[in-house]
Amino acid sequence: MSIPRVVIAAPASGHGKTSVATGLLSALRGRGLAVSGHKVGPDYIDPGYHAIAAGRPGRNLDPWLVGEQRIEPLFVHGATTPAPADIAVVEGVMGLFDGMTGRGGFASTAHVAALLGAPVVLVVDATGMGRSVTALVHGFAAFDPSVRLGGVILNRVGSRRHRQILTDALAESGVAVLGAVPRHAALETPSRHLGLIPAAERTAEAGRTVAALGEVVGANVDLDAIVRLARTAAALDCGSDTAAERAGTPQPARPVRVAVAGGAAFSFGYTEQGELLAAAGAEVVPFDPLRDERLPADVDGLVIGGGFPEAHAATLSANEPMRAAVAELARRDVPIAAECAGLLYLARSLDRRPMCGVLDVDAAMTDRLTLGYRDAVAPHDSVLAPAGTRVHGHEFHRTACLPGAPARAAWQWRQDTGTVAEGVVRGNVHASYLHLHWAGNPGVADRFVAACVAARSAPA
Repeated sequence: MSIPRVVIAAPASGHGKTSVATGLLSALRGRGLAVSGHKVGPDYIDPGYHAIAAGRPGRNLDPWLVGEQRIEPLFVHGATTPAPADIAVVEGVMGLFDGMTGRGGFASTAHVAALLGAPVVLVVDATGMGRSVTALVHGFAAFDPSVRLGGVILNRVGSRRHRQILTDALAESGVAVLGAVPRHAALETPSRHLGLIPAAERTAEAGRTVAALGEVVGANVDLDAIVRLARTAAALDCGSDTAAERAGTPQPARPVRVAVAGGAAFSFGYTEQGELLAAAGAEVVPFDPLRDERLPADVDGLVIGGGFPEAHAATLSANEPMRAAVAELARRDVPIAAECAGLLYLARSLDRRPMCGVLDVDAAMTDRLTLGYRDAVAPHDSVLAPAGTRVHGHEFHRTACLPGAPARAAWQWRQDTGTVAEGVVRGNVHASYLHLHWAGNPGVADRFVAACVAARSAPA
């Protein structure tokens, strides 16, 4: 299969990859092309902006979370769902060659570009740069022969004269300049303690920002050259549809109804999770704990993913009917899978504000950022995994729960300080800080749906 595609990379974080990638998606779509947005790494926020620009869900490509063998089929699935894209734009993570600590370039942008056989466009923040840009670009072009650098987009260019100096200098490198984007302070996306503010929290503003990015990139980047470059990507082997890969559990006669939290407070989730639940026989029903006072009717299971409940703690706490409904669901032993923000929502309190009270822990913001990939093992059976199951996940939070993990922890992993026990398994509740990409563990969806079927069939 031939899917035109290009990877947007940078020398380091902060050069403007997200702005350029989002602007490209918006500009190319404005030309009438069907576009598909993808993000290297575990980040949930950038795909939200990609989704606005592309008009279809943003997708993640992370070799640690899903395995190298699934990157290509997941890309193909995303780029052809709901319909084949004319071009796919893959935004990188950090610097082009930055991967897992101690693992060389594993899970880096360069690693994913090689797995996809895709050309790379390097976005360079040109602020304060002149002829030295040539040395920087030459170094990135020559560092790894397996990475094909197809061109450069200069970002935050100060003036026409500045652009001329840079393009004249880069002519010596032999790397094509595909665009030069001027400084536009008004296009900067606001940030807070964990990065950019998610698009779900600023829907109208985010839409205007994405449209403006499309106009700026469309006016300052050679879109025809980008399309031509994307068409040079290697052909792909379609393989299996990994997003719908399942363990084969028989589907229930009546689909179980799984409520999935969304909205501004719970905007972190991988698109494939809902697809896998549906493939396992579930009817996925979204709801918003900030705005809805009731859970969807006839709920057989509940999934509460990541997000920013700490930014919405007062409103979540004030919605007492929803908190009571979630607590009642847990009391009835309905399967609940809660991840990071979901863990906080199930706690007794968050920053001293009452939450659902399902778990005997209190959560609070701290000054410490917990961040990193984890190689974890399930120490106990749960609605997500049997004991002994090994998973790859990641943590990303500034909150802490006290007391810590009980005797029945959700996950265990080893680090320099010893064995870490994290999260809670209590009855049919599985709550943890650890983020999983369910496409990397396709049996998780089947197991959760099977638990929903069993709980629905159990005597009251």
